Amino acid sequence: MLALTELGQRLRQERESKGLSLEDLQKLTKIQKRYLLGIEEGNYEVMPGKFYVRAFIKQYCEAIGLDTDAIFEEYKSDIPSTQTEDMPQQLSRVRSRKEIPQHTKGVSKAYDYLPTVLVVAGVVVVGIIIWVIAQNIVSDKNKEQANQEAPNSEVQQSNTQEETNETTAKNDNSKSEDEQSAADKKEKEKEKAAKEKAEKEKAEKEKKDSGKQEYKEVQKTGRSATYALSGTDAFNLEVTSTQADTWLDVKNGKGNAFFSSILKKGETKEFDLTKETEARVNIGYSPGVELKVNGKAVDLPFDSSKQVRQVVTIQYQPAEAQ
Repeated sequence: MLALTELGQRLRQERESKGLSLEDLQKLTKIQKRYLLGIEEGNYEVMPGKFYVRAFIKQYCEAIGLDTDAIFEEYKSDIPSTQTEDMPQQLSRVRSRKEIPQHTKGVSKAYDYLPTVLVVAGVVVVGIIIWVIAQNIVSDKNKEQANQEAPNSEVQQSNTQEETNETTAKNDNSKSEDEQSAADKKEKEKEKAAKEKAEKEKAEKEKKDSGKQEYKEVQKTGRSATYALSGTDAFNLEVTSTQADTWLDVKNGKGNAFFSSILKKGETKEFDLTKETEARVNIGYSPGVELKVNGKAVDLPFDSSKQVRQVVTIQYQPAEAQ
């Protein structure tokens, strides 16, 4: 194994302090594990080129919450510079006309006859449509002539019977539609009343809880802060990441983990901690992370642009125990 560079040692220590393995970092950055290991060991020979070395180091730093510009300045002697390095030859997909296989020339010639074929096909289709229309016209004329030759009494009797049937059908349909409409209306009114009642009860409960609930800061030190939650009989926590994937670790006061994995961008995790007296929330990448306690948004203790990793401890005392 190669000796670690100062940069590689710094990156590995920061990664391990967040509880991240190389597999976790591979999921966050989409960079192969062997390249991440090469960065930590200073073995840049495994990379496709200097351009990729700098790009991969930048993604590594962002994933674990380090200031990229500061790292590149502090460890510039460990990071290869690149100014005029050409893009990898394999990125080019353009081939000259001379490289086109000769067997494609026959296909090109076939395309020259395509317009003529399409025109002929169009003429045939139009002819078929005209023939079908003509047949329909002749058929309609024959039916009309046959109806005119039938006895007037038979036509009148048929018409009377059809009118009677239509009237009966209309009356039945009208009655059925009225009954269905009344039933639907009654059901909708019942659903509306139940919904309004539920919303009213929820609003009253939230109003009652919001008036009692208290969430206040107890202390701050380093990247950690402690808050006290009181005046409520519920402790529900919501964590949402809106900007990027982040490492999230949620444990109770005894160290039992409720969640310890990657929280993907746009994902929300909810935790019912009502039976706990303390919860510890470890956020690996805090920009864009939102916290809610009992449905109410609470601020992170530190400015996420300055303190990327943050640890929030919430001590809970139920209202009934106060």
